[in-house]
Amino acid sequence: MFRILATFASISAFLQVAPLANAATDEEQNPAQPVNSVIEWNRTLLAIVRTPGAQPASIHSTRNFAILHAAIYDAVNNIEPRFSPYLVHLADVPRSASKIAAADEAAHDVLVFLYPAFQVSLDTELQQDLAQIPDNERKAQGVAVGQAVAGQLLAARSADGANVAPPPYVPGNQPGDYQLTPPNFAPADFTQWAQVTPFALERADQFRPGPPPALISALYTEVFNEVKSLGFIDSTTRTAEPTEIGRFWNGNIQDFWNEIGQTAALHHHLNLERSARLFALLNVSLADTTIAFFEAKYTYNFWRPVTAVRLAGTDGNPQTEPDPTWLPLSTRTAPDPSYPGAHSAISKAGATVLSFYFGDEFTFDVSSESLAGVTRHFTSFAAAAEEAGLSRIFAGQ
Repeated sequence: MFRILATFASISAFLQVAPLANAATDEEQNPAQPVNSVIEWNRTLLAIVRTPGAQPASIHSTRNFAILHAAIYDAVNNIEPRFSPYLVHLADVPRSASKIAAADEAAHDVLVFLYPAFQVSLDTELQQDLAQIPDNERKAQGVAVGQAVAGQLLAARSADGANVAPPPYVPGNQPGDYQLTPPNFAPADFTQWAQVTPFALERADQFRPGPPPALISALYTEVFNEVKSLGFIDSTTRTAEPTEIGRFWNGNIQDFWNEIGQTAALHHHLNLERSARLFALLNVSLADTTIAFFEAKYTYNFWRPVTAVRLAGTDGNPQTEPDPTWLPLSTRTAPDPSYPGAHSAISKAGATVLSFYFGDEFTFDVSSESLAGVTRHFTSFAAAAEEAGLSRIFAGQ
């Protein structure tokens, strides 16, 4: 309901390291290896999580993206240590080992563990990738590195709290308290996520924002009436473009930022090492941002607009008028408290990482699974993040 643009600093574990390297190895410049393995495995995971029923309902996909890309990064970086490792430091790794084989093997092993139902297709993808690398000792060494890194990283995350059964949510009974929302009144989700071990943050509440505004405050009155007017399903004040924006950004916001990262990496012709580092930075940041905003959401337990508007007669604010039949443009309200907003938090984190890597000014297009055939055009990462945050107002969220 409210825009929260605070930058979560979960990328700090990677930022205090060596500057970006411009040189690529002979293996990375080999024309016979035109495919960026990091991006291909990122696309594979995107396809998996978009498959109905593939992603466990109580496991947030940002965690699995972070595990995948931390494994790829550590596998590559163990062979040619240009940067600080994320977690895994292997002893006596031969510098001759194939970094591509290591990246492919690490990615495959992580995804097979996390998504065993996809083992056949993942095995096929790995076989096809490894077939592009000459069968020699370098390849075998790279495979061994990838296996070792994936195993250690998966072991380190095996008791991170993600698999704990989410505790049932008991809504409060005071004005402003989060309530289950129509039309389906789905149970609150990810109630356990604040207890998941962060990837880089010291603790989940490290960057908790301040509380939402008091119900009788001028700020609350302003944002209430803004979302009531612009986010209403049959709004007469929301024009065509805000309606498109509200619908366009529906869906898993982290998927958008991984695809934006792909676009930027391909445009800048990143080599294997730099791609591995970029996507590790991006996805560790998104994962920790998710842990952090769920910690804040279930600390403040603030109601969603559909509840706030329908029950405005109870909020003690004479400048908020109730509408008992009000519905948002996005009729499915996310089943969690509204503050802080996930779209704004994730988008700010994503834009911050990409701006750190490439600079903020970058011209790119974004497409949407929620609005087929529509493309949005941006000239900076910050502009995309701002629009993604605004979209939740137009969607009535």
